[in-house]
Amino acid sequence: MHSKQFGFTVIEMMVVVSILAILALIAIPSQVERIVREEVKAAMPLADAAKDPIAEAWKATKTLPINNAEALLPVPDKVVSNFISKLEVADGAIHMTFGNKARTQLSGKVLSFRPAVIEESQAVPITWVCGNAKAPNQMAVKGKNNTNIPDIYLPGICR
Repeated sequence: MHSKQFGFTVIEMMVVVSILAILALIAIPSQVERIVREEVKAAMPLADAAKDPIAEAWKATKTLPINNAEALLPVPDKVVSNFISKLEVADGAIHMTFGNKARTQLSGKVLSFRPAVIEESQAVPITWVCGNAKAPNQMAVKGKNNTNIPDIYLPGICR
């Protein structure tokens, strides 16, 4: 009499575990990139605190604030959030430095928002150019881009 056995051999189980481990190793880096990108997105609304005063100054005087004081903001170290350790206005551009609870991939890195304007008309609203993105046609970008976050961590709108 011959009995039939059902189940997996040790070798078959080791092959399955090896394949799962390889797939996990491939997936982990992309998950880290996604998490870091989400932190950048979560920090972006802090720039709104400076966007309105800068836009108001452009509309009223056709000039851009050169620093936080002219934008009626506290000193850079006092404008913070969970992921941002300082927000600085320089020649109309907004520079956010990551720190506080930000991941190590972002710590000390800067994301810039630069105003794009139509110099002939103050009535046209400012368009904000995030990071390394290009300005819309017919608009002049003001301020310096200090963004030093690798593109893989930037949201699509900032690349």
